[in-house]
Amino acid sequence: MSSERLIYLPLGGAGEIGMNAYVYGYGKPGQERLILVDLGVTFPDMDTTPGIDLIHADISWLQEQADRLDAVFVTHAHEDHVGAVAHCYEALGAPIYARAFTANIARRKMDEHGHPEDAVRTVSAWPEHVSVGPFKVAFLPVSHSIPESAALVIDTPEGRIVHSGDFKLDANPVVGEPFDPDLWAEVAKPGVKALVCDSTNVFSPHDGRSESEVGPEITRLVESASSMVVATTFASNVARVKTLAEAGQKAGRSVVLLGRAMRRMIEAATETGILSDFPKVISAEEAVDVPRQNLMLIVTGSQGERRAASAQLARGKYRGLELKEGDLFLFSSKTIPGNERGVIFIINQLSEKGVDVVDDSSGLYHVSGHANRPDLEKVHALIDPQFVIPMHGEHRHLREHVKLAEAGGRTGVLAVNGTMLDLTGNAPNVVDYVETGRTYLDGTVKVGALDGVVRDRIRMALNGHVTVTVILDEEDEPLGEPWCDTMGLPELGTSRAALVEVLEEDLNQLLMRADAKTLRDDDKLEEAMRRIVRQTAKAEIGKKPEVTTVISRMK
Repeated sequence: MSSERLIYLPLGGAGEIGMNAYVYGYGKPGQERLILVDLGVTFPDMDTTPGIDLIHADISWLQEQADRLDAVFVTHAHEDHVGAVAHCYEALGAPIYARAFTANIARRKMDEHGHPEDAVRTVSAWPEHVSVGPFKVAFLPVSHSIPESAALVIDTPEGRIVHSGDFKLDANPVVGEPFDPDLWAEVAKPGVKALVCDSTNVFSPHDGRSESEVGPEITRLVESASSMVVATTFASNVARVKTLAEAGQKAGRSVVLLGRAMRRMIEAATETGILSDFPKVISAEEAVDVPRQNLMLIVTGSQGERRAASAQLARGKYRGLELKEGDLFLFSSKTIPGNERGVIFIINQLSEKGVDVVDDSSGLYHVSGHANRPDLEKVHALIDPQFVIPMHGEHRHLREHVKLAEAGGRTGVLAVNGTMLDLTGNAPNVVDYVETGRTYLDGTVKVGALDGVVRDRIRMALNGHVTVTVILDEEDEPLGEPWCDTMGLPELGTSRAALVEVLEEDLNQLLMRADAKTLRDDDKLEEAMRRIVRQTAKAEIGKKPEVTTVISRMK
């Protein structure tokens, strides 16, 4: 029996939708040569991660094995797959391989962070292979909601793995390559050990729809509008942006792209030759002089992002343009779970302006970029792997995908983040559990999810904050009375007196009663003052605020 093994270890993306990071390794236990598939981010929200800019998987384990990491392969250019490559490059140092469009986006990120752009290497589609360590890796074209998406064909000494990436079965995706069942059958012919597969839409019971189906519906909607039309979609969905722009062009409207992310994606698609016939656009400055009924804006912010063009237009003017009563606003997108409140807030702001809002509740103006349940069954049959390992999904998605595989007579393996599987032989088994979690980008600094920074921020947001300052003389006696500064707390309590004055009076009483031992001990004094502040505040305002004490001693 060989002493070497083939391992699979998800660090992110298996148990959530977002921040994808999947490790494969081959070699002697603890000495495997490693590759990483995808390195993405997820986005914060004000409820659970206030003030945080981005979140990526905790790569501490991989960082400790960085000398064994031979390469990072990126399946496509969505942020949840490529968004962390520049943030983590310094820690990992491995070359990054991607197809041309994805490589273009990755290089822009590397440049923004001062990393060498040549660390990103462009690879052509199948049958070209990249050999790294014991692996041969090829990019197998798939259709998705962003150009040049790819599954990975990973050949190992233990057999072939197909890592699906994000995909759908679309014979006419408008931009990019259609799903090619013959090509996938060719890949499957030698036999596939494991299909590591997208689980996002495993609960959707109907066959997936083609991107080409939304074009005629959007065109009819835009042509029927009597005033200005604004449409938002995912900036990365180049095909949809093109469809929207063509609809505006067919309706005789001038088209404007608003939002840096959207312009960047269209530029990248043009630079890499994916887009050659995108409709002519005008600038926001030129648009100011165009009659409203002849104008169409395509804007960022389909998920309710507060700083995106959609939100700014909903609040007021954006780059000289303003929405007015009778205008039409189209959400050509699906709201990602967790973003509903932000989207609804924008819809209500638009409604207050008299703007007519159309979303995708009718199913006419958006199609998913992920394979639905019947499509997954078709891919299982096409690849016919020894076993199916679901990824890219919440726990309920992964579990349902395992059931789907088993219903088709195949072995399904549930492996959430941190689960190391040994894929050697014919019976995959769990050989280790690695501690995983989240890393927060907080301004320019990275903090761990368990470091307490965000927890403290939430507690201050929920309960307010009091700073207590006291000065003690050389004899450890209070020099004057203590004073308080409050943040995020009401001025008056139930006694109808100023909250600060009530707090200061109770603190002064504490200091007058305190014995010499307490007054000499900073820790005891801090704890006593903190307890008094929280008790008094609870009685006055019904909350126990966070407390910071500043003790100054005269020497």
